[in-house]
Amino acid sequence: MSYVDEILEKLIAKNPSESEFHQSVKEVLESLRVVVEKNEDNFRKEALLERLTEPERIISFRIPWVDDSGQAHVNKGFRVQFSSAIGPYKGGLRLHPSVNQGIVKFLGFEQIFKNALTGLPIGGGKGGSDFDPKGKSDREVMAFCQSFMTELHKYIGANTDVPAGDIGVGAREIGYLYGQYKRLTGLFEGVLTGKGLTYGGSLVRTQATGYGLIYIVEEMLKQNGQQDFKDKKVVISGSGNVAIYAAEKAQELGAKVIALSDSSGYVYDKDGIDLDLIKEIKEVRRGRIKEYADAKASAVFTAGKGIWSIPCDIALPCATQNELDLEDAQILKKNGCFAIAEGANMPATMEAIDYFLENSVLFMPGKAANAGGVATSALEMTQNSQRLSWTFEEVDNKLKDIMLNIFAKTDEASKRYGLEGNYVAGANIAGFEKVAEAMHFQGIC
Repeated sequence: MSYVDEILEKLIAKNPSESEFHQSVKEVLESLRVVVEKNEDNFRKEALLERLTEPERIISFRIPWVDDSGQAHVNKGFRVQFSSAIGPYKGGLRLHPSVNQGIVKFLGFEQIFKNALTGLPIGGGKGGSDFDPKGKSDREVMAFCQSFMTELHKYIGANTDVPAGDIGVGAREIGYLYGQYKRLTGLFEGVLTGKGLTYGGSLVRTQATGYGLIYIVEEMLKQNGQQDFKDKKVVISGSGNVAIYAAEKAQELGAKVIALSDSSGYVYDKDGIDLDLIKEIKEVRRGRIKEYADAKASAVFTAGKGIWSIPCDIALPCATQNELDLEDAQILKKNGCFAIAEGANMPATMEAIDYFLENSVLFMPGKAANAGGVATSALEMTQNSQRLSWTFEEVDNKLKDIMLNIFAKTDEASKRYGLEGNYVAGANIAGFEKVAEAMHFQGIC
């Protein structure tokens, strides 16, 4: 049995019922076979893959809080500190009813390679809770966040573990979390990223993942003879920060974004999405996507799945894991879509990815495509350490340079192993090589 197959078999046996974690590790290790086969004896001797796929630390805890009616509730919290080989743990906090240990482990594992690709000294981690902030009052969200941080603060710090936002964790939640951390520790430090501009946040952080996604897709198009975004029809799933600011940058570059979605369904606007209205609905009112169609005669709302049935040139899944399956992939290809890039974490299933690669559809995986958020978080950490604030243009230029470098590293790695055009393999290989070298030089630790 090969080393990769042996590790996959053991991992599934040791971590039952963690299907997303299994999927994430399998996708990475399958594309690393060409690297592992060349170094199998050394990797086995150092148990490198065992150490890579086993988190350094998993913290789980209860989170008691009281709602506005006086009723007490208990949620479960997690922080998976997966790898500190190249820097302090770095990765978001997700608040969503689906959060469990397997979800957090898959996200933390993905984060190792994503963070390595940025070229910045940050390791991989992730956390969250099964708490749902939707429909909760500001006071209830504050009560939950303060209770969450009361436990979490023991395990994080500016040079240890620096969480950020993710699904369900925006500016409001980061503010409450940071306030409680400062209250408990007496430290005003860069321990959380995505902070408000008045207390250590960075310009561009809100836009970073969406802008970064468009920067790397633009480079992918240029390097594959597809010119640019001008006059391209773009479909984007989701309507949070990533989707909104990917749409904003795509429109700025001349694209026509025709659809967005949320968990209730999707809107199609033949005239192109009105982003000012979307921002009002989602960022101010915290409303549902259907409200867009209610306000725009040119738009149609459809409940449930189906956004990938809309004909487009470029598709950007920016919502959640496994939202784009094989059937969706086949429909996209049939309708003329020639480029897909993941704005979310693992939104395409393995079957869908294989289909894209086998049918010469340009595909950029999330480890590379959505790294703009964590890259700008690391830039926020740098500004906090230096007690500086950079201009919007400075941060945006650094972000674009990072995304172009990620594409270059991904492209180079794929070509070096005879896998030109397979950016999934390229991203995994480029990220792995950096982490593996660091693990080797630091010994068995």
